Amino acid sequence: MSKSSFIEGLKAGIPIALGYFFVSTGFGITAVNSGLSVFQSVLISASCVTSAGQVAGLRIITGSNAFFTSAFEMVLTQFVINLRYSLMGISLSQKTDDSFDIKRRMLCSYSITDEIFALASTRSGLISVPFFLGLSILPIVGWTLGTATGALVSSNIPIELSAVFGIAIYGMFLSIFVPPAKKDKGTLLCVLTAGLISCLIYYCPILKFISSGFSIIVSSVIASIITSLIYPHSETNV
Repeated sequence: MSKSSFIEGLKAGIPIALGYFFVSTGFGITAVNSGLSVFQSVLISASCVTSAGQVAGLRIITGSNAFFTSAFEMVLTQFVINLRYSLMGISLSQKTDDSFDIKRRMLCSYSITDEIFALASTRSGLISVPFFLGLSILPIVGWTLGTATGALVSSNIPIELSAVFGIAIYGMFLSIFVPPAKKDKGTLLCVLTAGLISCLIYYCPILKFISSGFSIIVSSVIASIITSLIYPHSETNV
């Protein structure tokens, strides 16, 4: 049963792995072009597995000269951006079987991503450890290998092609928020508000003192507050 569940999860993770490979190639190219080494780029993807967090983190790493300031920005930015994974973990915990003890929950929490969560949460029946491990392995490998591939070929491809791969990860962001934004006015408002605030901080001369890391934090928090006030969710809708 465990072996068949693992293989089932492995097969289910193939499409995610393929998508991750091509998207993370763009991150590898961007990271190396921003000044990171191939090893550093791959290490980030292997240890984080968070597209939005990695892109935001890359901006902080390459854009700040003060260690303590950048470290504080990094911690706060990653907390804000990746807080959703905690909610995903809580949600998935309601569907796990008895094989998930504390140690296994901690192990599997490392591989919770938007796509893995979506597939696991919509699966019928309870989720076992073998299934979740099988589901997670190939996407993580695909994400890491894609980054390595992009990092290694970054200096050997034309600038035009490098630019195309560089925006691939942003295309994945669009694919994540566009569908829910089309269905929910609150999501659309939050995205547009965050984008507007981010542009305001970037282009307004008097706000130039706000770094890229804090820009993400300020935009996210303010947009979330405004959206929650205009489109509050009642307890029955949560």
